[in-house]
Amino acid sequence: MSNLKVAVIGCGSIAIHRHLPEYDANPNVDITAVCDIVADRAKEAAEKYGASAYTSYEEAITESGADLVSVCTPNYLHAPVSIFAAENGKHVLCEKPMATSEEEAETMIAASEKANKKLMIAHNQRFVASHQKAKELIQNGDLGKVYSFRTTFGHGGPEGWSIDGADSWFFRREEAFIGALGDLGVHKADMIRYILGTEFIEVASMIESSAKENSDVDDQAVSVLRSQNGIIGTLTASWAYNAGEDNSTVIYGEKGILRLEDDPNYSLIASYTDGSKVNYELGQIQSNDGGGQTSTGVIDHFVDSVLNNSKPLIDGEEGYRSLKIILAALEANETKKNISL
Repeated sequence: MSNLKVAVIGCGSIAIHRHLPEYDANPNVDITAVCDIVADRAKEAAEKYGASAYTSYEEAITESGADLVSVCTPNYLHAPVSIFAAENGKHVLCEKPMATSEEEAETMIAASEKANKKLMIAHNQRFVASHQKAKELIQNGDLGKVYSFRTTFGHGGPEGWSIDGADSWFFRREEAFIGALGDLGVHKADMIRYILGTEFIEVASMIESSAKENSDVDDQAVSVLRSQNGIIGTLTASWAYNAGEDNSTVIYGEKGILRLEDDPNYSLIASYTDGSKVNYELGQIQSNDGGGQTSTGVIDHFVDSVLNNSKPLIDGEEGYRSLKIILAALEANETKKNISL
C-alpha cells in the first residue's frame, strides 16, 4: 500500500516544530505539499521536506493529491480551511482551538461527516503520560470520589514561540479571536474533561488583557468550572508567567491528591490519606521552550486513525465540547454571570 500524502497548511511555529517533523518521522506518510501566505516560508519548508510549495491553501489541497490535511493557520482560518479540505475529500487534523464559534465547529463536523472523512483536533495533552496515568488511577477508584481540581497553563506569551515574535497574529483579535484562553486554556479544558471523564455544566470567569501591550486579546484568564457530578475547580490560562512555564494540574479526591506536572523530578505524585505516597517518573511533558518529550503523539494517532479507520481520540465532537467551555468563559466574563452549558 502506498503512503498517505499530507498537505500542511501554514508554515509557522506549530508546523515547523510539531507537524512537519512528526509527519516526516512517520513511515506511512509523505509530505507532498506545504502552504503559507509568506512564499519564502513555504519554499523553505518545501525544500527541507521534498514537497511542493503553495501560497494558496485551495490549490495546495486540490492540486497536491493529498489524502490528509494539517491545518496550522491562525485561528480564524481553522474552520474555513478544514471545511474546504473535507469538502474536497480529505481527512483533517486541525490545530486548537478548532473554531471561533459554535456555528463554525458544527459546520466543520458536518462537512467531515458528509465526506465520511476523519476530523481530529490537535489536543496533545491527552497523550501526556502523567495525564493518562491520572485518568487510569481515577477510573480505578484509587482517589475515591473526586471533589475538586486546579489546572493551569501559563508562560511568557507567544512572542517567544511564534515565528513572528511580538508581531504575531496571536495578539490580533481579528485573526486570533481569543488570546491565552484559546492558546492555552482550551488545552486544559480538554485535558481535565479527559482525565475526570466528566462533562462540565457551568462556567464562571474573570478575564484580563493587562500583561501585553499592542494586543486586544485576553492574556490572563481564571475560570471556575462545575461538572455534572459536582466537581468544582479552577482553570487558569496566562501569558504573564514570565519566569517560566507552568503546565500543572492538581486533583483533590476522597482518598488522596494527584499532582501532575507540578514537580521538577516527578511528572505525577500521588499522596494518599493513609500516609502513602507514590512518585511516578513518566517522562517530561512537552514544553514550548523545547524541553520534554520529542513527539506529541498527535500526528501518529491521526495517521493511525486513518489507516485503521478508527475514531480519533479527539474527534470533532470532542474538540467542540472543549471549545464550548472556553466560549462560555468568554461569555461569563462579558455578562458577569455564570454560564450554563
